[in-house]
Amino acid sequence: MSRTRRTSRTALLAALGLITATGATATVLGAATAGAAAPGCKVDYRITNQWNTGFGADVTVTNTGDPVASWTVEWSYAGNQQVTQGWNATITQSGTAVTAKSLSYNGALATGGSASFGFNGSHSGTNAVPATFKLNGVTCNTTTTPPTDPPTTPPTTPPTTPPAGSKADNPYAGAKVYVNPEWSAKAAAEPGGTKVANQPTGVWLDRIAAINGSATSMGLRAHLDEALKQKGSGELVVQLVVYNLPGRDCAALASNGELGPTEIGRYKTQYIDPIAAILADPKYAGLRIVTTVEIDSLPNLVTNVSGRPTATANCDVMKANGNYVTGVGYALNKLGSIANVYNYVDAGHHGWLGWDDNFGASAELFKQAATAEGSTVANVHGFIVNTANYSALKEDHFGIGDSVNGVSVRQSKWVDWNRYTDELSYAQAMRAKLVSLGFDAGLGMLIDTSRNGWGGTARPTAPGATTNVDTYVNGGRYDRRIHLGNWCNQAGAGLGERPQAAPAAGIDAYVWMKPPGESDGASKEIPNDEGKGFDRMCDPTYTGNARNGNSMSGALPDAPVSGHWFSAQFQELLKNAHPAL
Repeated sequence: MSRTRRTSRTALLAALGLITATGATATVLGAATAGAAAPGCKVDYRITNQWNTGFGADVTVTNTGDPVASWTVEWSYAGNQQVTQGWNATITQSGTAVTAKSLSYNGALATGGSASFGFNGSHSGTNAVPATFKLNGVTCNTTTTPPTDPPTTPPTTPPTTPPAGSKADNPYAGAKVYVNPEWSAKAAAEPGGTKVANQPTGVWLDRIAAINGSATSMGLRAHLDEALKQKGSGELVVQLVVYNLPGRDCAALASNGELGPTEIGRYKTQYIDPIAAILADPKYAGLRIVTTVEIDSLPNLVTNVSGRPTATANCDVMKANGNYVTGVGYALNKLGSIANVYNYVDAGHHGWLGWDDNFGASAELFKQAATAEGSTVANVHGFIVNTANYSALKEDHFGIGDSVNGVSVRQSKWVDWNRYTDELSYAQAMRAKLVSLGFDAGLGMLIDTSRNGWGGTARPTAPGATTNVDTYVNGGRYDRRIHLGNWCNQAGAGLGERPQAAPAAGIDAYVWMKPPGESDGASKEIPNDEGKGFDRMCDPTYTGNARNGNSMSGALPDAPVSGHWFSAQFQELLKNAHPAL
């Protein structure tokens, strides 16, 4: 899977702020003050997660008055809450008073425009939602009274049953997730594999033939019928990967598909329409069906086109013909019209889109695709990051604001001016950016943790030496890849966090969308009837290209075609799992 990026060398360090909270919500509505420039506002402060001494929160500010070029939101706590980490705003605290200021990319708010930011905090005792907020110095009028005593421990199964005819805010909350019996059997047949064989994984519909299946593989209906058996009397999520765009994965070869660049008609009528018809069968109305829509597509139109050193001719073709945008819009419209389908669009990963010249442009493109072919942003329930990739969930030993001898971590060879060091911070920031562009304020994110554990004996237990910024980062980073641009069958990788619902602020779930043990691509050319080519990034002897800083590929040897079972990789993932098995 192509996971490439274009580095920005001109970005300045931005202060980082973090808010986290669970369950409680305050809505504050502002009215114009006589003689003022009508600075009305609505502030939504939502506690998203809470534990004994800490909490997480999301804050969305909506400008209901005249347009503003930048914003400052202020509030005071009634207790001893302390902001400890934040994102998408510069957050400072003096005593009980907190100030959150916009960053360069999210300050401008038109009338009706919104921006979101988040943070983690500490507390003891009660954790009351602030009663009063100010926007640019003007008090917003409280219209709802928030609960003052949110639960002191997060519920393990929060209320999840939506009103009749509506969708769950988080489809994973309170629900089991479908275990693919085909993957489960392969995992169980491996030495040690029974430890994870009962984990839920994604079902990949990566070609037209996968819809109906064959004598040796289950089709979509067979999976849904099995899901009904697993469901019982509770709720159950089925995870599907919708992955067959024309000219698929234009910057790589290993995961190329069966449809040519211009075959948008076949994509619609022979692929999406049959999937939609099956999912709309009333027989399956009781399932929560999560679709991961077209990984490795839209970001390529930003990072791998003319004007970038990572450009490919195939991506120029797909940008020019518009079939990635058309196809994603069509899929979202058709699938989103089905009441029990939850669409999550692929949003790359921090090592692909975390740079300034990629981040905002990609978010804008996601909005364009979400509103193409008759679709609207309402058809997007959320986004997924790190699909089939290896980026670490959370780097604990260094942060983007750190410096060594006066040199910023962003200047290290590993970070390379990126604004994010891991997938959690990237996912939360991308979520806020998308909400600011008009996606629903309740937008949820998924993070694929199937292969980003990086455990085993090579996992650092402390920060690196402070000799210089490179020794500091390289000595402490969990992600042990040679380069962030490496994506194929990585040596040393391990299983990551097990699938779980609502693990962090703004995150609907950690998922194993990529089934561990399925190859990313062949390490040498292997003829096949699936349209999949040979990509040198899967060859362990390859010395690299512009997309991975001309580094060794870091790939395991003797790998089969993408999607096929790779026993050696599965054993590597078991051995290096974190948390350990």
